[in-house]
Amino acid sequence: MTYCVGMRLDAGLVFLSDSRTNAGVDQVGTFRKMSVFEIPGERMMVMMTAGNLSISQSIRQLVAEQQNADGRSIWTATNMYEAARILGDAVRQVHERDAKALAEFGIDFNVSIIFGGQIKGERCRLFQIYSAGNFIESHDESTYFQIGEAKYGKPIIDRVVTPATSLDDAAKCALISMDSTLRSNVSVGLPLDLLVYGNEQLAVTHFVTIDERNQYFQMIRNTWGHQLKSVFEGLDKPVWDAAPEATANVLHSTATGSKPVRVAPPAGVTLPPPSNTPLQTLAQQFHDGQQ
Repeated sequence: MTYCVGMRLDAGLVFLSDSRTNAGVDQVGTFRKMSVFEIPGERMMVMMTAGNLSISQSIRQLVAEQQNADGRSIWTATNMYEAARILGDAVRQVHERDAKALAEFGIDFNVSIIFGGQIKGERCRLFQIYSAGNFIESHDESTYFQIGEAKYGKPIIDRVVTPATSLDDAAKCALISMDSTLRSNVSVGLPLDLLVYGNEQLAVTHFVTIDERNQYFQMIRNTWGHQLKSVFEGLDKPVWDAAPEATANVLHSTATGSKPVRVAPPAGVTLPPPSNTPLQTLAQQFHDGQQ
């Protein structure tokens, strides 16, 4: 599996991907999920993929080498929307070629893509492309996309990131999001690829591959975990059965009528008699059997 996140901000774009793939617990590999299509000074585009690795690699190869029916390619598209359409067409082309053969072996045609960047003359744009080749574009109310194991790293992004977030803060948030995913899902793993793009640069602004020795990421992992525990321990405990006039930390008041849904036993149920047999551990049973 994998986890990738892309963010579109007023200041530019942030992309982060892991590199773990697996086809079972004994077939774990490292394949980079981020690809950059760049003509410095003219265009800079990033593609991140999740899903079937062979499908993803076929799509990337087609996009890099081929033109569509109109003679356009990702290298000559006049805007990011057209580039996203070319990428979607490549997804459909691979589906037409491979989906039936994969289905005969019980394999779904499964691919998800985050695609974003900037072409000279227009603003930064960010898209999510689906297995059918269709896609959606980010907007100010939804400034980021995730693919792969998205659920673990979503809450921190929802709480922190807005269009006005700086590139450095967005990169920091993306790394915290990835750390949460790494801690909760073994199918996501290091190394990571982090790319930061500033508006109108038309070339990669910052890029780093992060492994377990990266000092900043280790600081994020240690500090974030410690601070979360400190904040948790600093929260007041809930007050149960509080007086009606109480106002602080009241979880349940005697004035409320909260009751669980109770299931009544059927009529005539006879409860078993209590057991007087003392509890035994497996160790005690083994010891008794040796005597």
